Amino acid sequence: MWLLFVGLILLVSKLLDVGPLAGLSWWWVLLPFVLAALWWELFERRLGLDKKKAFDELEQAKKDRIARALERDKANRLRR
Repeated sequence: MWLLFVGLILLVSKLLDVGPLAGLSWWWVLLPFVLAALWWELFERRLGLDKKKAFDELEQAKKDRIARALERDKANRLRR
């Protein structure tokens, strides 16, 4: 994520001709975006980070369903 922030700062600085970054080559400005794309496509998959995030989301949804069901049961018992 930090690569995108660096890339955005370089891009805005280059477009607005700010200081020494105005003379910076476009290759250096676009490099953080390329590195971020490589990270997402190669390394994140190989490290299993994409699957871990999906699994964590499923676990959280499961916990939420259980909590809602317990609350419904509790409310039903109180009504009786």
